[in-house]
Amino acid sequence: MIASMTGYAAVSREIPQGSLAVELRSVNNRYLDLQFKLPDELRALETEMRDFLGAGLTRGKIDCRLTYSAYSGNARQQRLNHDLLNNLRGMNDEIKSFFPTAGGLSVAEILRWPGVLDSNQISVEELRAPCMALLQAALQELVSSRKREGEKLQNLLLERVQRMRQLVVELLPNLPAILAGFQERLLASLQAAGLNEKDERIRQEFTLFANRVDVDEELSRLQGHLNEFEHIVLAGGVVGKRLDFLTQELNREANTLASKSVAREVSRIAVEMKVLIEQLREQIQNIE
Repeated sequence: MIASMTGYAAVSREIPQGSLAVELRSVNNRYLDLQFKLPDELRALETEMRDFLGAGLTRGKIDCRLTYSAYSGNARQQRLNHDLLNNLRGMNDEIKSFFPTAGGLSVAEILRWPGVLDSNQISVEELRAPCMALLQAALQELVSSRKREGEKLQNLLLERVQRMRQLVVELLPNLPAILAGFQERLLASLQAAGLNEKDERIRQEFTLFANRVDVDEELSRLQGHLNEFEHIVLAGGVVGKRLDFLTQELNREANTLASKSVAREVSRIAVEMKVLIEQLREQIQNIE
């Protein structure tokens, strides 16, 4: 089963210290891009969380949000850091000795100064295990979400592959008649121009041009690429880059088919194939 890079997961859990919640959002990206939004008291867990998600995912832009709300009974009383306050007062007095008119720090500014408030909060180590367990549950939910989206994408991809196969099958039996009609029109043009179609040089040019407009080889390669495309999709796994390469090959053959066209029917089929291939390309952008 293939997986989409688009997915969402949200899990929460009550623990003795408070309430934890993890939210994962995933969108398509060429590589794996992990972004974290963590509360300050749990910022030390980012490296471990990054390694954990990196081991379980291969592609996509992942936004991870972790929130923690302590219960009121666990919210330990905040107190002032008197050593830091003394240092701030000393620096304030020293600056005023150089700049007497300079304004001093306000109470609000002092309270916002890093380290002034010592809340004696619950340590990271107390929350490490529940946070990582919750992240594991969120990752499992995200993977399941991406697989569900991948199943929808798989069905769309196979529908378009099947339609392209139908176009090839539709064209193949008509190729001899299309080429014969082209040769008749070309012969009529030569005769109208007063040229002798039996002239050896004209016959050689005629044969070379007929070979250049023959699309049997392109159709054969198209069938081979479509078979490989379907095989990769059904095999599943991390296949986005391989499928993207195959769509480039399919597009190359469709372009050649269009450039060699000598009949309206061939042009119509080439155009429809290019539309289908572009749809494949857009859908593949979301595949892991």
